[in-house]
Amino acid sequence: MFRETKTRGLSGWFMLFVAVGLFALAILFLASGIRTENGWYGAGAGLCFLLCPLCAIGLTVVNPNDGVAVLLAGRYKGTLREPGFWWVNPFTTRRRVSLRVRNFESAKLKVNDHDGNPIEIAAVVVWKVVDTAEAVFHVDNYENFVHVQSEAAVRNLATLHPYDAHEDGVLSLRGNTAEIAELMKKEIQDRLAQAGVEVIEARISHLAYAPEIAQAMLLRQQAGAVIAARSRIVQGAVSMVEMALEELARKQIVELDTERKAAMVSNLLVVLCSDRHTQPVVNTGTLY
Repeated sequence: MFRETKTRGLSGWFMLFVAVGLFALAILFLASGIRTENGWYGAGAGLCFLLCPLCAIGLTVVNPNDGVAVLLAGRYKGTLREPGFWWVNPFTTRRRVSLRVRNFESAKLKVNDHDGNPIEIAAVVVWKVVDTAEAVFHVDNYENFVHVQSEAAVRNLATLHPYDAHEDGVLSLRGNTAEIAELMKKEIQDRLAQAGVEVIEARISHLAYAPEIAQAMLLRQQAGAVIAARSRIVQGAVSMVEMALEELARKQIVELDTERKAAMVSNLLVVLCSDRHTQPVVNTGTLY
């Protein structure tokens, strides 16, 4: 298992100055060799010309929030993390890895929820690389790995929870967004830990029933809303009827026998619970 280790190179500006100096020295040797026809000057010029590109090849720029993994002959030597202009062994291979925060939005995935209903779901995942060695050496392509594993986690989470909860205490995708987001973040993090990736945030960005059942589920939701509203109305109407009977009895406005009380309760409930305006019949004669 690879773990990131930090390394440092030589100053790039110093080695750039050395490369320029070698190039100037090579020109000087070459000119002297031509003038004096001395072969040693030509050999010195050739050596300087050979060392000059080696100095230049080792120059590396590390940008802020970037890491450069350094390998020599197939062995990991460390990662340059400090921003600046550096020089490393010119025979090394360098892999640049961005450490910036990135986000990824999955495609709209069609899955069956816990109740077997087909739904469409998509998620946004905010992530960044925290271990360059794991990101480079543990997986083939860490960006593609993040995308594939995030979508797999979203699919798995959608199958474990219903779209809507029809019982108390049951987590649902639509009703418990904060809890679902936390569970999604944890599951994605567990899948991406081996790639040196930290998941900062994961949230559902799209959630809907599949088109083939969307209309039926809309009617179901509307029916549930109507039932809930009617239940509140009935509770309020019963309270108002009870209050009316108590006030009539307390103030002794009128004496009502059981039959008349039942008729009054029936009339009041019809008036209070009706979804349309009622047309009452006013009794202008005797009480009975």
